[in-house]
Amino acid sequence: MAARFHTTTQDSTLLQNHLNHSNNHCMRLTIKDHIRESRLFNERAAIAFISTLLLLLIVVARLVYLQIFSHEHFATLANENRINIIAIPPTRGLIYDRNGVLLAQNLPSFSLEIVPEQIKDMETTLSELQNLVALSESDILKFRKLLRQKRSFNSIPLKFHLNSEEVARFAVNRYRFPGVDIEARLIRNYPLGKLAVHAIGYVGRINVEELQILDPANYSATRFIGKTGVEKYYEDILHGKVGYKNVETNALGRILREVNRTPPTPGQDIFLTIDINLQKIAEKALQNRRGAIVAISPETGDILSLVSMPGYDPNPYVIGIDSKAYFKLQSSPDKPLFNRALQGQYPPGSTIKPFIGLAGLEYEKLNINTTSYCPGWFSLEGDDHKYRDWKKGGHGKTDLDKAIVESCDVYFYDLALTLGIDRIYEFLNKFGFGRRTGIDLNGEASGLLPSQQWKRNNRNEPWYTGETLITGIGQGYLLATPLQLATTTATLANRGIKKQPHILYAAHTPGSDNLVTLNPVTLETIKPENPEHWEQIITSMKRVVHSIRGTAHGITRKTHSIIAGKTGTAQVFGIKQDEKYVKEDIAERLRDHALFIAFSPPENPRIAVAVIVENAGSGSAAAAPIAGKIIDYYLNSIES
Repeated sequence: MAARFHTTTQDSTLLQNHLNHSNNHCMRLTIKDHIRESRLFNERAAIAFISTLLLLLIVVARLVYLQIFSHEHFATLANENRINIIAIPPTRGLIYDRNGVLLAQNLPSFSLEIVPEQIKDMETTLSELQNLVALSESDILKFRKLLRQKRSFNSIPLKFHLNSEEVARFAVNRYRFPGVDIEARLIRNYPLGKLAVHAIGYVGRINVEELQILDPANYSATRFIGKTGVEKYYEDILHGKVGYKNVETNALGRILREVNRTPPTPGQDIFLTIDINLQKIAEKALQNRRGAIVAISPETGDILSLVSMPGYDPNPYVIGIDSKAYFKLQSSPDKPLFNRALQGQYPPGSTIKPFIGLAGLEYEKLNINTTSYCPGWFSLEGDDHKYRDWKKGGHGKTDLDKAIVESCDVYFYDLALTLGIDRIYEFLNKFGFGRRTGIDLNGEASGLLPSQQWKRNNRNEPWYTGETLITGIGQGYLLATPLQLATTTATLANRGIKKQPHILYAAHTPGSDNLVTLNPVTLETIKPENPEHWEQIITSMKRVVHSIRGTAHGITRKTHSIIAGKTGTAQVFGIKQDEKYVKEDIAERLRDHALFIAFSPPENPRIAVAVIVENAGSGSAAAAPIAGKIIDYYLNSIES
């Protein structure tokens, strides 16, 4: 019992100590600073309130700024997310010949187009599209090229001319391709193919260089632009003016509805001076040989036919010709892309002789009865070199009429020497040799009318007398385009009245009944010293065709028209002094060019023609019959 009591006493002592410690702790708790704690709480509450109030004021101020002061700006931005402006391309004007035959039209075509900014993964999209639409490597390459050139919000064509099966297949899968759609567009088409291609030209896709100079607003929806011919020269009036439409779109960019529209102004339709039936006759007469023909109305300057052979089909160029096909055309030795009628520069050969003869009469260096003797060659005093005539035995005693009718070279060697190169230059320049005609087509060459000054400036050499002789028969440095030969012949036929050659006949605004025709423009008049001189030369040219000794007499067996003309043969390369020109021994492309100029009727000319057949030899055999067919057809057509 004693032991248990002892233990109890110890426990009581421990309990008492614990109670004392707890009492002390409680006493410390009961003496906390309530005033200080209250002040601290109030301060913190005030700071929190003020901070909250400031933040609230900032939010309210921002809301006021956005909702009131910037309402118009953000409303516009919000509306732009919903409303898109889409440019509407104008309809390109049509092209007709002078009689209303359609030469260039617009045909509907479906194209697959992509808006790049709406495409998340372009490569995947292209890959998946190939499973639906037949895409060639050329299509992909052209698309990638346009992708670099165009802005990301512009619709870029991937493939043109989709067939009905491809359209249907894509339509079913349209939901899988946001940013890709099929557009119905009008594509340029040339229903007559190659016919008159060098006059009409063609349109093609707009390239980087053209983008730099075009009006970006007016061409914002246009894919094509005139590249050559009339299509290029009259681009401004054929193109028209762009229109616009506002459309409402959803989040995926799909059009929901059209809000409003400003319609485009279509391009004007144009009528050319070309008679397409005459063009067919001319091209057929060339029989696919290399050459050029230009027929012109002396009365008005209308280009009735403009032929450059061989030609090419312009239709593949519209959407982009295959690179292999283009290289084949470009590298062809026949140069089908080259416009020989405007850009070909040829020695005029003996077709220059009527002009040289007229110069001799006008400068009073001879008269119609002045004669010289032709032994078949001509030489300068103190020079052993012989300038040969085309006729080996010569023409004997020859006057100006005989020299033109039989094309005597020796007579014109002598006359050229008498005139001198300065007078020859002065007189031929009046007719337009060595100068562009100013026709309404791009790319015209100027030809070359040599002079002493020209040779000093361009060759740094003096002029030699022998060069004057060969200029008198249309050789040497003297060069002319087929267009120049036609216009100078028309001026001669007009007795000195020079008309501006042109290919635009009239323009017509769609929806209007007015056909605006162009009035003929007289550039200048070459006033003769003696009008009788012109009649004498024209009479001799008439005898070239209708005299038994005329170099073009052979065509009278097939032509029924009265024609004044002059044959010509232009050397492609020179032969040595003692060598003889043998056509069969010379490579075909090194043979002489055949030329013929003509007009009819001689007294009141309605048509003038220049024909060049490359490497065909004699102008009388190759070129003159072509001119005869053209003249016969045209005169019969205007009389019927």
